[in-house]
Amino acid sequence: MFPVVMPTYARADLAFERGEGAYLFTADGRRYLDFAAGVAVNALGHCHPRLVKALTAQAAKVWHTSNLYRVAGQESVAAKLVERSFADTVFFCNSGAEALECSIKMARRHHFAAGNPQRYRIICAEGAFHGRTLATVAAGGQKKHLEGFAPAVDGFDHVPYGNLNALRASITEETAAILVEPVQGEGGIVPGDPDYLRRLRATADEFGLLLIFDEVQTGMGRTGTLFAHEQAGIAPDIMGVAKGLGGGFPVGACLATTKAASGMVPGTHGSTFGGNPLAMAVAGEVLDIMAEPGFLEHVQAMAALLRSKVEDTAARFPGVVEEVRGLGLMLGIKPRMPNTEMVARLAEGGLLTVGAGDNIVRLLPPLIINDAQVDEAVGILARAFDEVK
Repeated sequence: MFPVVMPTYARADLAFERGEGAYLFTADGRRYLDFAAGVAVNALGHCHPRLVKALTAQAAKVWHTSNLYRVAGQESVAAKLVERSFADTVFFCNSGAEALECSIKMARRHHFAAGNPQRYRIICAEGAFHGRTLATVAAGGQKKHLEGFAPAVDGFDHVPYGNLNALRASITEETAAILVEPVQGEGGIVPGDPDYLRRLRATADEFGLLLIFDEVQTGMGRTGTLFAHEQAGIAPDIMGVAKGLGGGFPVGACLATTKAASGMVPGTHGSTFGGNPLAMAVAGEVLDIMAEPGFLEHVQAMAALLRSKVEDTAARFPGVVEEVRGLGLMLGIKPRMPNTEMVARLAEGGLLTVGAGDNIVRLLPPLIINDAQVDEAVGILARAFDEVK
C-alpha cells in the first residue's frame, strides 16, 4: 500500500515531540543535540521565548489577509532588511526556492524592461543547489535533481564553481545574470574564495550583468556576518534568503537594488501567503535579536571554537576523516565512509547532523550554542570516530 505521506524523503526513524534551545526530545524522553537545526533553519534554536511570544501575540490578532492589502509587518521587516543590507526593496515569499524563482524572474524582467528581451540566460555554478522547482533545479543543474523532469527549463549555463575564466568565456549577448552561492551548501560546504566573489562583481559590472547571490543557507548570521558576501566586501544586485530568516517559521525574501527591480511592476509577480502577518512577526523578531550587540560576535567565537576542536579531533583519526571545511557555523566533515552511515552513527550517539554532496556531513548548529554544547558535540564526534577506527 502506498504511504499516506508521499515517500519523497529518505527519513531517519526519529520523531520529535518538543525542542528547547539546541536540543530536541523524542516522545520517550531521549535528548538529541541538534546540529542540523532543521537544515540551517532554526538559527535561534527551538522555542526561543521571544519568537514564541511574537508568534502567539500575532496569532491572537490576525493570521492572513493576502497581498491585496497593505501588510504593516512587511513594511517593518523590509525596512530592517534594507537598513542592514545592500538592498533598496524586498519581495516576501515562503521559501528559499520561491526567493530564487523571484530572483530569476527579476533578472529576466530587468533586461526586458530595458529593451533587451534577448538577454535571459543566467550563468550558474556546477554543484549548485537553488531549490526544487522546475526552474531552480535547472539552475542547479545537478543530474540527480533533473532526472525524470525533462525537458529542463531553458536559460541556464553551468561552469565550474570558482573558475572565473570559464565563466567569462560563457558570457554571450543573451546573458542576463550570474547566480552563485557564496558557500555551496548542498553541494558539499564549498566556500567561494573572497577574491573569486569580488571578481564576479567586477565581471558583472563589465558586461552589464546582474549578480545574484543565493544566501538561503549562508544568510542570517550563519557564516558570522549577517550575509556571507559581506566578508568579500562586495554586494550583489539581487539576493535570495530564507531558512534562518523565520527561525523555523516558513518565510523567504528576495532583496534587490532599485535598478535590478526596475521591471517589477504590479502583476509581474505575486504570492498568496508570502509575507503574511504571522511570518512577519517572527522574522521581525529574528532580525531584532540578530542586530543586538554581541550576537554576531558570539557566532564568530563559537564558529572558531567549533572549527578548532573539530579539526583537532579529526586530526586524531586520519583514517576516519579526510577533510574539514566550511565557513562560520556552516561546517563540513568528509568521512572516509559513506556520509549516510556517519550521520546515522552520530544520531545514535545523540548528535543530529545533515548530509551533503561530495560525501559531506554538515554541522549546522543553532547560532546560540555555547562552549559546553560545542564540547558535547565534539565528544560525540570523537566517540563515533573511535568506534569507526
